[in-house]
Amino acid sequence: MTSAMDISAFSNCRILVVGDLMIDEYVWGSVDRISPEAPVQVVIVDREEYTLGGAGNVVNNLAALGAQVSVAGVIGTRADGDRLMGMFTAMDVDASGVVRDPVRPTTRKTRIIAANQHVLRIDRETRSSISEDAHQALDMFIRRKLPQSDVMLISDYGKGVVTPSLIQTAVRIADACGKIVIGDPKGVDFSKYAGLTLITPNQKEAALASGVDIADDAGLSQAAHRLLDISGVRHLLVTRGKDGMVLFEEGKSPYAIPAEARQVYDVSGAGDTVIAVFGLAVAAGRSFRQAAVMANTAAGLVVGKVGTATITPAELSTALRHDAISRKHKSLAELSKIVSELRRKGNRIILTNGCFDLLHAGHIHLFSASKEMGDVLVVAIDDDTSVRRLKGNGRPVIGARERVRILSALDSIDYVVVFSSEMLPQLIETLRPDVLTKGSNYTADTVLGHEQVERMGGRVALVEVTESISSSEIIQSIRSNPAK
Repeated sequence: MTSAMDISAFSNCRILVVGDLMIDEYVWGSVDRISPEAPVQVVIVDREEYTLGGAGNVVNNLAALGAQVSVAGVIGTRADGDRLMGMFTAMDVDASGVVRDPVRPTTRKTRIIAANQHVLRIDRETRSSISEDAHQALDMFIRRKLPQSDVMLISDYGKGVVTPSLIQTAVRIADACGKIVIGDPKGVDFSKYAGLTLITPNQKEAALASGVDIADDAGLSQAAHRLLDISGVRHLLVTRGKDGMVLFEEGKSPYAIPAEARQVYDVSGAGDTVIAVFGLAVAAGRSFRQAAVMANTAAGLVVGKVGTATITPAELSTALRHDAISRKHKSLAELSKIVSELRRKGNRIILTNGCFDLLHAGHIHLFSASKEMGDVLVVAIDDDTSVRRLKGNGRPVIGARERVRILSALDSIDYVVVFSSEMLPQLIETLRPDVLTKGSNYTADTVLGHEQVERMGGRVALVEVTESISSSEIIQSIRSNPAK
């Protein structure tokens, strides 16, 4: 079973990026005086750096994570255009869809940074629509490249490349060949994105486009559903900065992903990272919810860096493992608040408990079957002292901390809590599960806690065990046959 957090498949993914390509220039310096000409700081320049911005930063994020990337956009023919194309060449990106227009400048944003403070930004750009010739060239490239791609990403920065006509072309081709198209929107008229699979506005953009003041979760939900109606898209991922992000899908409850607390140095390009990682995760076969979790983690990493930075596969893998554990491993007190909110929203809570020492196929079946009985699966594992008391000396073979790490990697499990066996009544009282599950090697009346669960209105469900397998038998077999 491949974990949703595994990113090894990224290198096989083919992503098409279309949008507004830019150069981000960073001028680093120091300030030690005020100008005698005007009350402004004098920045003594130490160094200058150039990175890809806009849709180019989406490409940069994808390439850094090992994806096979094709890009289309419109740039100028002067030095900035040459610099941008050189960066694509260095990253082994297919830039054959980039159109060079002699009467159009390459968008460049210059940020002046002194003593790690953002002092000033200078923009060189045009917002006029691209020429008809450039539009036709982009259309032809999309028609040729999208059927060969796994996912198409549209990065709209309002610089004239992403027109309603271009989007309509992408939607028609995507529908014909069964491809997913994801857009990072701009402006207040989201109807131009009709037909896209998903768009990724931030909360401010969502509020402006919907006309709803988002002051709380209720406002966010109202705005999101209005945007789904206005835009005609099928899914909406609203990014909320320090509050994480929320995925809205028709017919499903909103899926909120909290942000991991991290030091924020620069939010530049965080939206580019979100759409890049979300699209890449979907291309690799992850569900939209799994992709949102990965994108949220990636965004949390990139805001901890200065400038339009990227993250490496190693950084993302490490952070995903950490986030999966921290997100799922909860104390009983934490679960009390979480379950109360989940129940308020109508979610059914499933509980299963046990030692789960030396995980085997029977356990995996128990978890997946249990999750199908409700919305949220909580797995309670006996602490090391309880396992030793129940199973004898030499147990557990795997300590509670590692058992939590292993269980947190399973997609079917939503939360993991460690408890001592005498705390079972308190655990049940706190969670008040709709269903308590066990394997069919038990009978309903021998499941500890069954009377308490049933008294609270829940029930006990026995999951069919078809294989005669147990951790104890595996461990005993290993001890009896060390050569095996």
